[in-house]
Amino acid sequence: MPNIELQDISEAYIKADLLFSQSETEQAIQRMACDISEDLHDLNPLCITVLNGGLVTSGKLLTLLNFPLQSSYIHATRYRNTTSGHEIEWKALPDQSLHNRNVLIIDDILDEGITLQAIIDYCIKEGAKTVRTAVLLEKEHNKKAHPNLQATYIGLKVEDRYVFGFGMDYQGYWRNAPGIFALKGR
Repeated sequence: MPNIELQDISEAYIKADLLFSQSETEQAIQRMACDISEDLHDLNPLCITVLNGGLVTSGKLLTLLNFPLQSSYIHATRYRNTTSGHEIEWKALPDQSLHNRNVLIIDDILDEGITLQAIIDYCIKEGAKTVRTAVLLEKEHNKKAHPNLQATYIGLKVEDRYVFGFGMDYQGYWRNAPGIFALKGR
């Protein structure tokens, strides 16, 4: 990890543009929860959180789903606390069988889609009956690695900027920022 000055990290937050407030973000999660509840309430889903980014979204979303479900996690990353992607590193796989399960993958953002597509492919390879995806944000751009990849449930759409907060990080920090922020000038 590069040498990071805490003052620079703090300054990035202070200067960042607020794109969506905490309230707006939580309302988006509430809307997703309504749609997911309508679709999955009687399907005994296995909800898989993508760590680390999907942790906040999943934590808020799962408490709004008032039906039986199981949860697990997967840790696949390309960023490793940096601002650019690398090869996918698989750090942890779900501890439950995906065979014949209705799977809901919960993640923070659909950007280029490389990691999300790899996780979908993994679930299918492991025998999932259906695979749906829920993302807090989708970036609006034409840089998708898989042009046909679309999330099943999308909380908010955001312009193509470097965003952080609500689980998304800036150099390993500010996952705890109360809303969705974009770096100034990026």
